[in-house]
Amino acid sequence: MDLTKPTYENISFIVEQIKEKLRMANVDAMKPESFKTEKYDELLFMYEMVMKRQHISSNEVEAIAAELGALRK
Repeated sequence: MDLTKPTYENISFIVEQIKEKLRMANVDAMKPESFKTEKYDELLFMYEMVMKRQHISSNEVEAIAAELGALRK
């Protein structure tokens, strides 16, 4: 998958992967359609950071969720 382009398909993929990796409880708050393509670079950065990590603490999950919330429409 070519994640270099800010498409809604890529946003959907990124959001789903982050939700899966973080095992987020409130997944309804993280709908792909809630993110604009204008914020794609920030979203991609969050995705890359999350995917590189082997272990993410609960405090880190909360911080990441807060950051993602700030990126939503």
